[in-house]
Amino acid sequence: MNEEVYQALVDLKEHGRTAALCTVVKTRGSTPRKEGSKMLVYPDRSIVGSVGGGEMESRVIDGALDVLESGTPEILCYDLIDPKKDDPGVCGGTLEVFVEPIFSPLTLLVIGGGHVGREVARLADWLGYRVILNDDREEFCRPEAVPEAHQYICCEIEDLPSRMTFDGRTAVVMATRNMGIDTRGIPGLLEHPLSYLGVISSQRRWRLTEEKLLEAGVSQSQLDPIHAPIGLDISAETPEEIALSILAEVVMVQRGGKGVPLSNYN
Repeated sequence: MNEEVYQALVDLKEHGRTAALCTVVKTRGSTPRKEGSKMLVYPDRSIVGSVGGGEMESRVIDGALDVLESGTPEILCYDLIDPKKDDPGVCGGTLEVFVEPIFSPLTLLVIGGGHVGREVARLADWLGYRVILNDDREEFCRPEAVPEAHQYICCEIEDLPSRMTFDGRTAVVMATRNMGIDTRGIPGLLEHPLSYLGVISSQRRWRLTEEKLLEAGVSQSQLDPIHAPIGLDISAETPEEIALSILAEVVMVQRGGKGVPLSNYN
């Protein structure tokens, strides 16, 4: 049965999913599963594999969800002796289950496959992000145009939220070609958990975009976390330099950095 778990772990990385890996690490006496038995628990409580079934397994699933929330591995210990004492079984033994979170890779969604979007995707791939590229123009959203992306979603920006899964490890860089695309797409993106949302724009273009979004019912508190104009001020000029300024800001936000020269701390 562990073979199913191993394959599911491979699929986690390929599809950018999150789960908790539960492994029986110690047993004493009679237990439903032996040391080394594994189970993968997804955020929706679905599982692959088993660590014993029944009430005990249900409690392991609960513990796995707690580990996913905290991000900290944990060893869960169970006696299987006396249900009257709230033990989750009657096998007569005890077992310990090591639960570790397996998080999806950091994902960067690049909206817009033009000059800057292409360089953002290239640099993000080099930095280890799982890169998803979106554009409504097929010629800009395919491996021949941007080979560094790992997934290509060619669709209108309004349809994008229904075509992919967002979580707190997803960053979004909007390298779009005009303000109209931004105003159509931002409301849907704001409905999902994101670690970062940035928009390429001038100061004037962003002010106009904000006005349109506020008129459409988006609140100012929703707009405040958006990074626009996008990137850190490094006087970037070329698409490659602009991509560097953007990814520097993404990493800064995700890691809680301050974006100031380290020499300032001397």
